Amino acid sequence: MSSHQTDAPVSRPPIPASIAQGRVIAIGRHLDPTSMLAICEALAAGGIHAFEVTMNSASALEAIGALAARFGPDEMLVGAGTVLDEGQAQAAVNAGARFLVMPHFDARIVEWAVRHGVPAFPGAFTPTEILAAWRAGASAVKLFPASAVGPTFVRELRGPLRQIPLIPTGGVTLENAPAFLAAGALAVGMGSWLTGGGNPAAIQERATAVVAALAAAR
Repeated sequence: MSSHQTDAPVSRPPIPASIAQGRVIAIGRHLDPTSMLAICEALAAGGIHAFEVTMNSASALEAIGALAARFGPDEMLVGAGTVLDEGQAQAAVNAGARFLVMPHFDARIVEWAVRHGVPAFPGAFTPTEILAAWRAGASAVKLFPASAVGPTFVRELRGPLRQIPLIPTGGVTLENAPAFLAAGALAVGMGSWLTGGGNPAAIQERATAVVAALAAAR
């Protein structure tokens, strides 16, 4: 592709409704694989219907497979995070992942995802990286680490890059998640604040609180 390309020719997989409407991706990083079913049930009960299993977690592929077998995509959309290469992307999708998230932008992974019809959310931080990820075919771009710049950064980016859906991730909490959405983010990725500790009752309580707070921010 030339440096004078436009966004129009790119055919990108659509953003799943569980993310576009639910506005939260819960991130499971280094959680006990045996507790992930209960964690996802708690998230769903609290109103969150997208869950990312990071590939650097123990038994990540087995967990993705078990969750994909247990939940329909409307109840809990299961994806893979910390995807670092095409091999991991293939393995995750084979296991049942329905979306892919990266901490970085690698055009090869995004292009692989586009070819296979899988929504990809590469990580990016600068306007240059964000636009490059979008032009490669990202369905949305993960702004990471979002806590380093805050909601004001999202608002400013929405001026020149309004067409690019952003998912701020990294340090997102109940306190700042509504401000990210109010600034124009599509959704937020929430890790340790939401799923930390792995206690299903606490996770359901947090999920309920953040869903209510985001609804009020719309």
